[in-house]
Formats: sequence, structure tokens, C-alpha cells
Amino acid sequence: MSFIVPEWPAPPNVRTLVTTRAEGDMARGSPARVTLRAQVPSEPVWLRQVHGTAVADAGGRSVAEEPVADAALARERGTVCVVTVADCLPVFLTDARGSVIAVAHAGWRGLCAGVLEATAKAMACADILAWLGPCIGPKVYEVGAEVRDAFMQRDPHAASAFVPGARPGHWLLDLYGVARLRLRQSGIERIHGGGFCTYTEHDRFFSYRRDRTSARMAAAIWLA
Repeated sequence: MSFIVPEWPAPPNVRTLVTTRAEGDMARGSPARVTLRAQVPSEPVWLRQVHGTAVADAGGRSVAEEPVADAALARERGTVCVVTVADCLPVFLTDARGSVIAVAHAGWRGLCAGVLEATAKAMACADILAWLGPCIGPKVYEVGAEVRDAFMQRDPHAASAFVPGARPGHWLLDLYGVARLRLRQSGIERIHGGGFCTYTEHDRFFSYRRDRTSARMAAAIWLA
């Protein structure tokens, strides 16, 4: 298996992994989800992701429920929170005591709307640390001016995450940069990970923008 196991100073009872192309497509209804199930302590609580800011409490939920949300958290041991991604940014969060864990699906719409702030608020704890998983990289993620305008209307500091693109009226967006900015604004200073690129790392990751496919990776977190 070629799972990515994050290197970050999370408490030892916090377990995480991110699947790659090698494990197969983790999109809804895909048989490859069996591969992930074999690596985690229980059936994950899968979400119906809509690029919003809703945060589901995965504790005590039926795994068949699939709440409409773009982040999930848990305080119970063995409950597996998961999001699926293929260019959008998965973000793991936990507190220093390992009492609560969360994962957020953060594409540009979710980041702009405040999914990371909503997740941190729902965790209701101090001393949170974060890990940024694989997403499309800042050298290739070209967006239109309307995307930059949406971020700027919410927070002018987001300008630091944009550089002019090769085409007039287009910009290269650094999702990692925006995520770090938003996390720090939520009081989270210990931020790890980043540096992947789902678009250019062809053999390792699925990429919607590159392949126009529904195939997804999964990012899972739980308390052991």
C-alpha cells in the first residue's frame, strides 16, 4: 500500500492516512473503499460534500446516513472521519491532548466561505494543530478574476495567495497559502504538511482538473 501517513506532532492516539491512486478511486459507491476500510477501526462516516461550511459531528451516526457537510469531527475513540478529494485540500485537525479530531474538505469555495474557521469553532477546544494534505499546487492552479475578487471581498490579506497567471485576467491561487492564513486567523499556529501537487504528480494522485474524472482520494482521521 502507498498510503500517505502524515508526519506531524499529533498526539499518539490520533491516527491519519490519505489514500493515493494506488489504492483506487474512493468516490461514492466505489468498490475501492473496501481498501480503506481494511486500514481503519470502523466503517468511516462518509459525507455528501457540497463545497460549503457545514461541520458534521460523526459521533454516534449511522454510517449509512452520509450527512451533507464538508467537514467532520469526533470525540469518541474509533469513529473515523473522512473526506474525499481530487485537487481540493484535505485538512486534518486535532488538539494537543488528542481529545477531538476533525477533517475538512477545502476547495476554493469552501476556503472562501470559511470551512476551516467553522471546523475549528466546532471543535470547541484550544491548542489546535493542523496538517495540510495533497491538493493542486500553486504553480498550476489558475483561476479567473472572479475567484480572486471573492476572496478579496472577504479578506484583503488573501492577496498574498495570488500571483498573475499567464493569461490576462487570470491568477495562480495558492490553496495552501490561503489555508495557512485562515488557520492563523483562527488562532492556529502549528500548521504542518503542504507541498504536494495533485495536478503534476500524475502517478500518485487523482486530479479532477487534469483528468476531468470523478475519481477521488480519501483522507481519514480517528482516535485510537
